[in-house]
Order: sequence, then C-alpha cells, then structure tokens
Amino acid sequence: MPLHGLSLIAGALGRHSDNTFRAVDPASNAKLDPEFHEATELEANQAIHLAAGAAAAYRARSGADRAKFLEAIATEIEALGDALLKRAHEETRLPLPRLTSERGRTCAQLRLFAAVAREGSWVDARIDPALPDRQPQPRPDLRRMLIPVGPVVVFGSSNFPLAFSVAGGDTASALAAGCPVVVKAHRAHPGTAELVGGAIVRAAAACGLPPGVFSLIHGGGATVGIAMVKHPETAAVGFTGSQAAGRALMEAAAARPHPIPVFAEMSSLNPLFVLPGALKERGAAIASGLFASFTLGVGQFCTKPGLVFAVRGADTDAFAEKLAEAVRHAPCAIMLTAGIREAFHSNRDAITAIDGVSVLAASQPVEDIEDLGQAARPIVATTTARNFLANPELATEAFGPFTLLVTADNPAELVACAAALEGQLTATVHGTNAELAAARPLLSALETIAGRVVLNGFPTGVEVCPAMNHGGPFPATSDVRFTSVGTAAILRFARPVCYQGFDDSLLPEALKHANPLGLLRLVDGKPTRDKA
Repeated sequence: MPLHGLSLIAGALGRHSDNTFRAVDPASNAKLDPEFHEATELEANQAIHLAAGAAAAYRARSGADRAKFLEAIATEIEALGDALLKRAHEETRLPLPRLTSERGRTCAQLRLFAAVAREGSWVDARIDPALPDRQPQPRPDLRRMLIPVGPVVVFGSSNFPLAFSVAGGDTASALAAGCPVVVKAHRAHPGTAELVGGAIVRAAAACGLPPGVFSLIHGGGATVGIAMVKHPETAAVGFTGSQAAGRALMEAAAARPHPIPVFAEMSSLNPLFVLPGALKERGAAIASGLFASFTLGVGQFCTKPGLVFAVRGADTDAFAEKLAEAVRHAPCAIMLTAGIREAFHSNRDAITAIDGVSVLAASQPVEDIEDLGQAARPIVATTTARNFLANPELATEAFGPFTLLVTADNPAELVACAAALEGQLTATVHGTNAELAAARPLLSALETIAGRVVLNGFPTGVEVCPAMNHGGPFPATSDVRFTSVGTAAILRFARPVCYQGFDDSLLPEALKHANPLGLLRLVDGKPTRDKA
C-alpha cells in the first residue's frame, strides 16, 4: 500500500508543502520513504473548522451508529494486515510480536467503546419528574445528561504507535462520545499514522458520516499542534507525552479567551515498595519481575517502575544483587528516537551524578549499536532514603531502562518517601498478608499520590476494561479526575446539560419519558430502566 505523505483533511488529501520530513529507522538511522509534507496553519485550521461543521450532525447520530463506525475502524485496521505491522516496525523497531499485540489491543479498545456507545447508559441520565403539588414550592421537571463537547484534538504518542496514537484510546473515546477528532500525527511514525488514518477515513465513508468527523495532520507540535489547540472551535485536547510538551499545551489552552481542558498524561516514576517479609519469602522472584518490568520496551512505558524502596538488611542486599546480576547480562536495545535516548541519558546521568548515588550495575555497551545514537543499556543505581528525601531532584523521570533502588533504615522512612513524591500513575507494594494488613500508613500515602495502587504485582501492563484507571495527580496527568484507559475515558469528552420544563417531544431520546433506548437512568434518586 503506497504512502502519499500528505495530511488527510476531512477525507481529502492535504497539499504538498516546502516543509518536509522523513521517518527514521531507529536501527540504522536511515531515512524512510516517502517525504511527509507538514500541514500549514491554514490547513490545520481548516481541519478544525470542518470538524466543527460536522459536530452537530455527528452528535445527532445514535449510539448504535457511532458503534458501527468504531467497529468499522477496527475492521479496516485489521484489513491492513502485515503492511501496517511492517511499517510500524520500520519506524519504531518495536518487535513484531509486540506490534501485533498492540494492534489487537487497539481494535479491542475500539470495539469496547463501540459497546459502550451502543448500550448508551454512559450518558448518566438523571431525572427528577415535576412535583407540581409540592409545598411550599413546586418542583419543575428536571432531566440531566452528558452530551459531547465538540471537536477534539488528539496528539499521537511516541511509544505506542497504535494504541495511543491515531486510533488509540483518546480517539476511540472521543468518537464514542460523539465528538469529531483531528489527530496530530507523531513525527516518529508518520507512515503508520497515515495507514491508520486512511482506515478511519474509509470507515467514516462506509458509515455515511460527514467527512469532517476525522482528520489527520502532519507537522510539528509547537507549530500546527499549538495552532489547533488555540483554534476557537477546538473543544478539548487529548495528549500522551512529556511533561514539557504537556505543559505547553495546557498553557496554550488556558491562555485562550475561552480556555478548554487538556487531558494530558505526562510523567510518572511509578514507585515500587518491597516490604521485608516479601523479600525474605520471594526476593529473587521480585527482583526478576522488577527487571522485566523496568526494561520492558526498553523502559519506554509510562508505567515503568523507576523507583524501588526497601528497608536495608541482608535480604535487601540479596535482592539488590539478584537485580544487579540481571542488569549486567541484559542486552543493549534500540530506543524509539534519538531525542528520547538523548533525554534518557541526560536525566539518568544527572541522577547518578548526585552525591550519595552510586551505580549498582549496568549492562555492557555494544559499540556497533551504541554508535548509532539510539540504543540504551539498562542501569540500576542506589541511594539511601535519607539522601532521597534531601534531594528532591532524585525523583526525576528517566524515561528508559533505568531504576533507582532506595534503601531505608526503617518502615517509617518508607512512608516518608511515599509522602514526599509528586503525583504518579501507579504505586506498587510487595508484602506478605500480615505486612500488608499492618501497612495502612504506607497504603494511605500511596492512595494520595497515585491513580492505581498495585499489590504484589508490577505496574507495566494496563488492562483495557471498565475498572481500569490510568491517571493520577499532577504531574502524572493534568486532571486527576479522569482516566485515559478504560470505559470511563469517554467522560473526558462530554459535558452535562440539564433540561428543565421540556415537553417530551423536545427531549433527547435518552431523557424521554418512555426511555426508548432502554438506558439505566437515575429517576428520583434510584437507578431504573423504567419509564419516567
């Protein structure tokens, strides 16, 4: 399937421009064909304007229609076959089995949101029928539900070219809510973006949807990306990436005459605490699991455990040596981009240069890979809890295969370290049943700073299901109240409207007296599917 290297604006190809770029094979630094043409600000604005023009028609489509669209996207992505996996592999050097799994997750996610849209109760319909005889004052008929916010700009992520990019969770949840989407493709995998974008365009056409329901824009985040955030018809933003880029988008959105929400997932250290009893019982197994977790995907997972805390002692020493042994024998691996590797090395080196920090173990460099400029080797460093508490800069994310082992003098220091941390996506505790029962102060501290607390497991691997929460206090995400994974992600792109005193004929289907959609609604404070 030949690539054209152009933006897709409401089903039509964008223009050729003088500003072009190519994807780069991380394994060889070779530039890949074709040239990709950066959209102009005028084209980006056009995409947003066309999305706004399609918003009313798309909002009026039933949940069943939106579900068919999402299912059609999944089918079109699957129909791309090996061509999609091959291009994604060339642009990222992620292993083909990983990409195959990610494609499956992407399509399953689309179908999950299709089921949510089709069932429809996510609109949270709340009805308080009129009480004309109530004293001392009658109550009017009040009916409330969620409606789509309008056009959403989604920024593709670097580390998940499928599941968090063009047809990823942000796009799937926004489309399920009834919002048109404009995606700013990530420059690291533009060919993959084009293939998936084409699949969405074909699905929209097959479903008879207005073309403005989806557009794909190539270009820089600091140029066309910011321009789309500032566009007056943009209603919300979805982003996964660095804290610096996320903050830039948040500031641009806040500076608008009419500010809009930016749902940004940014940085997380995902602290992991290992209690003494667990170390004694299964220290070697925890070390092996930790090694696999912090090196998974060359450490380029947002849920990578970058901090490990334990109380000093012989079992902790044995745990550290087991972890160090695994790191020494680990191979170098290629990171997604030269920029990511450069940032990783910069942050890792800054952490290990702080007084009181020592490198516990590092894998051996492989010169022919290291010379390419995009490979990294796993490293584990160590320090004390006292030093960690005295140097807040030790709690800096090094996005890559690095973790810092922090040893405390006693359990109270573990709690102090937990309380000192900023917001996180996850926090993990390994302990025996008796230890966990007695660890309420630690667990309470972790509930305060994390969006997901894991017991006796590892944070990498984010299940896509209704109960999942993939969010956390700032700076893990921009809004702690929402998740970017799981069915609750749809709530980011909806807002409540209360209809007071409306005749039944004027109400949305979800609020009509007969409940024609069969929704679960809150009527007089009680959940029911009955008429109201």
